[in-house]
Amino acid sequence: MTIHREGYKTIAITTLIFGAINFASFYLFSFSAPILCWLIFIISVGFVLFIMSFFRIPNRTLTLNENNIIAPADGKVVVIEETIDTEYFKDKRLQVSIFMSPANVHVNRNPISGEVVYNQYHKGKYLVAWNPKSSTENERHSAVIRKNDTEILVKQIAGALAKRIVNYLQVGQKVNQCQEFGFIKFGSRVDLILPVGTKINVELNQVVKGGVTVIATF
Repeated sequence: MTIHREGYKTIAITTLIFGAINFASFYLFSFSAPILCWLIFIISVGFVLFIMSFFRIPNRTLTLNENNIIAPADGKVVVIEETIDTEYFKDKRLQVSIFMSPANVHVNRNPISGEVVYNQYHKGKYLVAWNPKSSTENERHSAVIRKNDTEILVKQIAGALAKRIVNYLQVGQKVNQCQEFGFIKFGSRVDLILPVGTKINVELNQVVKGGVTVIATF
């Protein structure tokens, strides 16, 4: 397991705060209230480890198959439904949404290989990620990857806690399946907008792993 580069600054600041709190605690209370000092130490260590867990990149065997659409994120499938895409396709599409809790891995990966033909950031609200309106009203970053005659829209959506979306894609860029394309700090949601008729391989409330679980088949 490694730590994602997006977490270096946050972890460094958290560690400095940890050091300052515990230095003050042991300086002020080590003789008068040693139990309190140790309690503060244990709680603050737990908080630092919790923050570090947000930015972990676990070792895993990735699923590479040109006929499959792979999960772009870790989390739970909360939406499988037909929808009208008003942003890019302007027609009926199939939406699969993955909710990322604070405990999930937050790296986002390309569901297919291909060329990036659209990449757009949108300012927005910070509704809870499971709210249906979050897909169109929240802060989000949308990208479309084209493979042959098929285009898939991947949408990173901020939630009530996640207010920092990172996207590394550029229009015209060639990308590989399961390659990292972005990061959402502290959870939220990722939507896949697929062609109608795509064979879905997951169910509602199923837990999926980014870069591993097969979401659908061409």
